[in-house]
Amino acid sequence: MNIKDILGSTVQIIVKVAVFAVIVMYIFRGAAAAYDYGYRVFTEEPVSTGEGRIISVYIEGDQSALDVGEMLQEKGLIRDGRLFMIQELLSEHHGKIQPGVYDLSTSMTAQDMLALIAVEPETDEETEE
Repeated sequence: MNIKDILGSTVQIIVKVAVFAVIVMYIFRGAAAAYDYGYRVFTEEPVSTGEGRIISVYIEGDQSALDVGEMLQEKGLIRDGRLFMIQELLSEHHGKIQPGVYDLSTSMTAQDMLALIAVEPETDEETEE
C-alpha cells in the first residue's frame, strides 16, 4: 500500500462518520420536536394566567377545526392553530363545533374553549321538560 491509498481510505472514513453524525443529529432533533408537539396536545397551557383578556369570536357554520384554530391563534387565544385542530380531532368534541358568537378568555385552555364552542344545541324535547 502506498500513502495515497491510506490517505484516501482515511478521508473516506472521516466523511462517512461525519455524514452519519449529521443524520443522527437530525433524527434526534426531529424526534425531540415530535415529542414536544405530541406532549403539548394533551398538556397545552393557557396563553395567560389569572383572569386573562376576554375576546369575542364569531364562528361560521362552514369553518373547519383548522380554520377555527387559525382564527383563535390570530386573536391571541391560543399559540398554535394546527395544534388546536389535533386537539379537536382527539377530543370528545370532534365535529361538534357550533356556529355562533363566543366570549373566550386567554386564561382558558384549548379544551375549555372546545367545551364551550362545541355545545350541542338544545332540541325542542329538552326545552319542554
